[in-house]
Amino acid sequence: MRASLTLMVNTDNSTGSSALPTQERDSLSSRREIIAGKLLMLIVALLICIGIVIVYSSGAGWAERKYASSEYFLWRQLTFAVLGISTVLLVALIDYHVFWKSSKIILFASIVLLVILLALKTVGLISGAARWIGFGPVKFQVSDFAKYAIIFHFSKLISEKQAYIRDLHNSYYPLLILLLTVVALVALEPNFSTASLIAIIGFALMFIGGVSIRHLMATASLLIPIAAVFAIAAPYRVARLLSFTSGNEKGLSYQVVQALIGLGNGGLFGLGIGASKQRELYLPLSYNDFVFVIIGEEYGFVGAVAVIVLFAGFFVCGITIAKHAPDNFGKYVASGITMAITLFAFVNIAVACHLLPTTGVALPFISYGGTALLFNSLGVGILMSISRHKTKTLEKGAFPDIIDGTRA
Repeated sequence: MRASLTLMVNTDNSTGSSALPTQERDSLSSRREIIAGKLLMLIVALLICIGIVIVYSSGAGWAERKYASSEYFLWRQLTFAVLGISTVLLVALIDYHVFWKSSKIILFASIVLLVILLALKTVGLISGAARWIGFGPVKFQVSDFAKYAIIFHFSKLISEKQAYIRDLHNSYYPLLILLLTVVALVALEPNFSTASLIAIIGFALMFIGGVSIRHLMATASLLIPIAAVFAIAAPYRVARLLSFTSGNEKGLSYQVVQALIGLGNGGLFGLGIGASKQRELYLPLSYNDFVFVIIGEEYGFVGAVAVIVLFAGFFVCGITIAKHAPDNFGKYVASGITMAITLFAFVNIAVACHLLPTTGVALPFISYGGTALLFNSLGVGILMSISRHKTKTLEKGAFPDIIDGTRA
């Protein structure tokens, strides 16, 4: 299993590629990476455009009711879409190794912010879930920041520890402690779904990086029961689980019922743009967590599948960039970012289709939310940077210690 997964990011699977001269193989690899980078940018642009249209369509009624302007969500989403595209283009010009140098600081900052949130909640300055930090309109979810912090620092540590990556005390325990620290802090916000996804990303990076499968399985056997107990400790999470396992409509939650009605309304080709019935104040968060329902209702099965295909294309492009990255750090960062974005997309779509219990996970690039869009745009910019800087990095011999997997 490990061999098949690492093969995706470590080798060129083209027939007979090993028989080609080195220069020819490098040229072929570069062309594939350039194509993957350009296709990735096209896919992201399409997803952002879809997001603008769908957020306006699904959120107009809610915006009119809450902000006295049906275009409130439209202009905010459009503003952050422009900022997101600008972020992608700007970050793509930066050498991604800057995150190698600053990964420890970024991770430390994310942990401090998570602790501050919990402290503010403890003293009563934050009521309910302690997820957002900032002032006025400038706020962001710290868990989004922590997710990327884990990807950056894990990629650095796994690259540095390649020579002894299977060592329990010098490799696995330090990685595990860092991951569980972030996961526990996010879970205590509480944000169990995001904490679980960050844990999956961290363990997946360790798996790809060569950590002993025995260590990972032993840890999973201990953590899964603990996570299960934590999941049923909150009444609202128990209600969601009971709703998910209910065998009849009466047992389903209101959100799930309205989501299934919306998807059913769409049929094969949908009701048409702006013709959704569920968006008219029937489906809560129709512009955010359940935005995929509006896509299915207005554009039908065909439109819903098209969005899924775009995310599948994103995954393939991201893995291609990871596979041809110039060094281990780039390979792991690209793998982590690709997994993070596609995993969140999969969970959101699965929840909308009642394949998973209801969670508060947004659909990347499409759901309403400015800072989430900017963080995902940052990730795409880094993927583009890894794609662009391959030849340049190798020619200059930059970071040879990262390429070899050891520190000089």
